[in-house]
This record gives sequence, structure tokens and C-alpha cells, in this order.
Amino acid sequence: MLSLISHLHRFGDFTLDARARVLRRGIDPVSLTPKAFEVLFLLVESAGEIVAKEELMNAVWPNSFVEESNLTQTIFMIRKALGETPHRRYIVTAQGKGYRFVCEVRTSQDNNIEDEQPQVPLDQVSLNQEGPDSRLARTQAIATEQAAGSSLEHPLVTKHLRSTRLLLAASILLSAGLGAWYVWSRSFSKVPDSGRVMLAVLPFQNFTGDPGQEYLSDGLTEEMLSQLGNLDPQHLGVIARTSIMHYKGSSAPLEQIARELGVQYVIEGSLRRDADRLRISVQFIQVRDQSHLWAREYDRELTGLLGVEAEIAREVAGEIQLTLGKHESATLRRAETGTHSYEAYDFYLRGLYFLNKRWEGFPQAAEYFQQAIDKDPNYARAYAGLANTYALMSTWLEGKPDDLMPKARAAALKALQLDEKLPEAHVALALVGESYDYDWTTAEKEFRRAIELDPNYSTAHQWYGEGLSWQGRFAEALAESDRARQIDPVSLIVASDRGAVLFRARQYDRAIAQYRAVVEMDPRFIQAFDYLLFSYVRCGRFPEALDEINKYIRPFDPVWATGDEAIVYAQWGRSEEMKRALAKFEAHPATLQHNWYLRLKVSANTGHIDEAVSELQDLLALRSHVIPTLDTDPFYDALRADPRFDALLRYGRDR
Repeated sequence: MLSLISHLHRFGDFTLDARARVLRRGIDPVSLTPKAFEVLFLLVESAGEIVAKEELMNAVWPNSFVEESNLTQTIFMIRKALGETPHRRYIVTAQGKGYRFVCEVRTSQDNNIEDEQPQVPLDQVSLNQEGPDSRLARTQAIATEQAAGSSLEHPLVTKHLRSTRLLLAASILLSAGLGAWYVWSRSFSKVPDSGRVMLAVLPFQNFTGDPGQEYLSDGLTEEMLSQLGNLDPQHLGVIARTSIMHYKGSSAPLEQIARELGVQYVIEGSLRRDADRLRISVQFIQVRDQSHLWAREYDRELTGLLGVEAEIAREVAGEIQLTLGKHESATLRRAETGTHSYEAYDFYLRGLYFLNKRWEGFPQAAEYFQQAIDKDPNYARAYAGLANTYALMSTWLEGKPDDLMPKARAAALKALQLDEKLPEAHVALALVGESYDYDWTTAEKEFRRAIELDPNYSTAHQWYGEGLSWQGRFAEALAESDRARQIDPVSLIVASDRGAVLFRARQYDRAIAQYRAVVEMDPRFIQAFDYLLFSYVRCGRFPEALDEINKYIRPFDPVWATGDEAIVYAQWGRSEEMKRALAKFEAHPATLQHNWYLRLKVSANTGHIDEAVSELQDLLALRSHVIPTLDTDPFYDALRADPRFDALLRYGRDR
């Protein structure tokens, strides 16, 4: 039987320390949620054996009602943390049974490598049988691996020993929030049922051998989403890009992906390139029985990419129409790419690739969209991409609003002059309206027009809901958030924005539950912490707020953590601790380099009213997007008695 004294487990480049509850790659810690750590620990402890789903569920979530999807999502998180690829596997799924850890594990009692003893040498031959673009090959490889694993098991003794080992292993892992995944299943993954047939276009795989071609495979994926998104919105929903990109490079089984996304049909594709020719493979799969309803290969010259995407979309759309019981010919919102220049289209795809990276990609995105426009001055979609880039750069604090927003407006208006039916251009104009012009009427009209043109445009629903919450229209805001979640069910930013709506509505307990679910999924998702911490503060849960700061924020940004610490102590009424934290914050050499938002937040919530109001007046002069948020944002409650703040509010309301 396993000795619990052996608490260090090494496999590949990783060390799992059961006593310290940490996974390291080399000397660097790897971020895992408490539940993900527990599941990984139990799998490693039973390396080489198939561990039943029920056993894992009972060990990790004892006496708690959670659904199987929580386990599959946790396995997905572990695989992502370990950096699994089709050719480097740590965990394989035993279909209908459970999971098996398939890497050699060495155990020891301390950090001395001499103490290590091999625990389980594993035969991974079957893992190398998987073809790079064949799910059938993957399924066969797993089946072969399962058969090999099953032959090693004694039907009674092995099960008893494994159950005992799991029980003992679980006993040394403290339960960290038994209800976290229950909250997740209620507030995040269990999105409202839309009553429609749901389709996921999984990320096209790049088999060119060149990482520099990722923009092309990602572009193909985005084109399929764009082409199919408005095919039949009343009966067909298409999962948004943010959610499907969670599965890029994932080895998760098809049925797991479908269950997590809530879809009945999946499109898979791959891209190969040979000199100036492309080979694109596409499969349309019914998840229920994993039958291929339709499959094609397209060999084209590189310049033929302009037409092949529309051709693929038309053929898939025709099959979807038949699947939905309709026999009329399919009508696509966009039959073509919008340009006859392959070079312009190539620049446009590169621009999309970098725009989707957000912070680090904005400058490259703007450059590529502009190059697309230079190649084709009548390319409406390139103008729309440029408009959204400039608008997001402004709201993401990557430049001055009075410099970026006029550029965004000009590009959006040019796009709509060329093609009035571009939802992305309407959304860009809505962002300018609400965040720079402080004009709710125009913003609402543009958001509604974008949604009318593409009801599956999750970002339009998400941002529209955010704007509604700024106006105090919380029921409508939550309804839009729910629509975004139907289309984008595992998007962290969509779930986080829903928490922000609850926070502004002063439903702090619900906001905490929402944000805890987000953090449980990804502790590195720093956008969730501002509202989570302040919700704890508003509920008087000050020790928990400090614990979150030390656990999640300080390792990433000690300056930000010190500022948050000063806020918590100030709201707690512990003035001496607040003064010490504030002095440390102000003395830190990096404080001045941090953005104005952090300084504003600290000033407004530590009693420095004059400084906060002065900062807001400067932001008004720049036409900052913060001004329209002031009416409902609890961050600024301490300023509401000041008549100067009331004057600021009047600018942020629809005039």
C-alpha cells in the first residue's frame, strides 16, 4: 500500500509536492486551483491505473452535489497547466470509465534525488499511434491503451487497493472550498438553455509546420464562425470564438468538448501548406454518435483562399439546413471576404489574430488592418477591424481617448459607408458613443443594430449589457449577459463581466459567487479580482479580502497588492495598518508608472477625496470611458457627497 510519507512525486519536468500542495515545473510554481491540484494528486498516486470518475468525484467532492462536468473541466485545466499536446500526454481518458495518468512517476520523502524510487514505468506506445489530424486515430489509440491497462488489473484486489489509496490520499488533502465547483456549475457552466440546435466550430489545426501560420488557421476558424453565425439564428446557435479557443491544442475527447459547450454538432478542420498551395480538411460531426455527416478536402493555390472559405461555409450551411429539416438553399450573411485582393485579405487575417490577443497585440493589429486598407481602400471589414482596435486601445488604457476614439469613429463610419451591414462596425461606433461621447441613445441604437445583423455576436451582447449596467438597467443587463453566455459558455471575460453587473447592482453575495467561480477556473485571470475584493469589503469580509490579495495578486503585482491592502484596511477602520500600507504603496518606485486607475481607486477609498476628484476631472478632460461608469460603480461611493462629483455625474449621463 502507498506510503503517505512519500510526498514528492516527479514526472517529466514537474514535481508535485503533496505536503506543500504545490506543483512545480523546475523551480517555478505552476498555477492550479485547489480542486485541480487534488485531482492531479490522486491521478499521480494511482499512476498507471484507470481511476473511475466516481472514485475521483467521491474523493475530491465528498458530501457535495456536483456534476460530472466539473470533473471534466478540472481535467481540462490540468491538461492545460501541464502543456499537453497530441504527442505529449500525461492523462488519457478511458472512455466511459475514468482517467489514467500515463507518465513515469518517481517518489521520494524529501528533495534529495538519491531517495527517489521508480514508482510506475509505463508503456506509452499506444500514445504515439495518434495521427495529428485524425480523431479516429486518437480514439483507437485510447482504446488500445485502455485494453493494455485493463489487462494489468486484478478485478477485485486492484479495485480495493486503489479505493483505499484514493481514500488515504484524499485524507491528506485539505478541502479548499467544497462548494466552489457547485457555484461554478450554477453560475458559469450552466448557462440558460437557448432552445436552439448548437454548433461549435473547433479551432482549425495548423499542420503547416510553421507557427507563423497560426494567424491563417485562426483566420479560417473565425471565417467559419462569421459565415455561419447568422445562418438561422432562431434555430441555430454558433459558439463564440472565446469559448472555442479554450480547446486549441486540446486533446479532450469530442464528447467532453460538446458537453462543456452544450452543442450537438461540431466542425473540425485542419490546414496544411505546401509552397503556394493549401490543403484544408473539414469534417461536420454529429456528437451523439460521432458520425461524420459531411467531410471534404480542398486543394487550392494560396490565392484561392479568398473563395474557399465561402465555398466551405456554403456546403456546411447546406448540410446544416438539411439537419434542421429545411430544404431551401442556404443563405449566408457574407458570401465573400469583402475584397478581391488576396494580399489585403491576408493582412486582415493577421490583424484579427493580433486584435484577439488584446493588450500585447493592439499595435500589430492596427498596423496590419491599415496595410489591408492600403492594399484595398474599399475593404469595409478592414476598416471595422481598425475601428475596434482603436476603440479597445482607448478603453484598455493603451493610449489617450481623445487621440484614439476619433480615429475609431472615422474608421467605423468609413466601414459602414462601404457596407452598412457590418455588425463589427456598429459595435465600434457604439463603443465610441458610450465611452467617449457619453451618448447612450446612439450607443444603444448601434448595439441593437449589431445584434439585429448578427444575433450570435456574443461580444455585442456582452458590451451592451455592460453599458446597460452603467445606466442602472440591471435586469436588462443581466438578460444580455445571459445571451452572451449562451453563445460563449466558457468565456472567462463574459462570466467576469456578469459579476461586474451584479457588483454594480450591489448584489455583493452573488457577485462573490460569480467571481469565485471565475477564479476557481483560472487563478491567473486578474480582471476578476478588483470586483471580487471590493465585494468582500462591502460584505465586511475583510480577512478574506486580504487572503485573496496575498494568494493571487501579490505574486503577480506587489505594487497593486499593496494599494489594495491599503483600501481593505481603510474600509475596515484599521487606520494604522492603512497608513503603513499606503506609505509603502506611495514609496514604491513603480507606483508612478502604474496606470491612473490604480491611483484613482486607492485615493477614492482611503479618504483622499480631493485627489480622487482631481483625477476624475482630468479624466473628463480626456473624455475617459470611466466617466459614464460613475453613476452605478460602488468604487466611487465615498465621493458621492461631494458636489464636484455630482457635476461629474451629469457628464456621464445621457444628454
